[in-house]
Amino acid sequence: MNRGVLRQLKALQPGDLVCIAWFDASVGSSRAGAIDVPVDSWGIYLGVLGEKNKHFILAQNSFRYSNGLYDVDYTAVPVTWTTIVKVLGKAAVDPKTAKGLLDSFLAGRSRTLKRRIRNHG
Repeated sequence: MNRGVLRQLKALQPGDLVCIAWFDASVGSSRAGAIDVPVDSWGIYLGVLGEKNKHFILAQNSFRYSNGLYDVDYTAVPVTWTTIVKVLGKAAVDPKTAKGLLDSFLAGRSRTLKRRIRNHG
């Protein structure tokens, strides 16, 4: 991971609205020109997940149910493929809601995955 992204990661808090610039994998032929596929992903930062390969988890849409659980549409961006992290809005979602989104995202996953969540590094 480049140092700039590491510095940007340390400044993030769950609930921040972010834009992450990164390069996706590509499929093509030997005659294809550039193989870089630039992507910009926007969403509410929930944290970094992954034991072997770290990913930024961004909530895209959330549907809040009466029992306090959310159905979360998300994007997972590989940290090592990331070039820039821009904070578009600090605390765009309050910390309690961000925790509820993360808890709902993790619901149904194994307990070992829950222990692997990292918000800073």
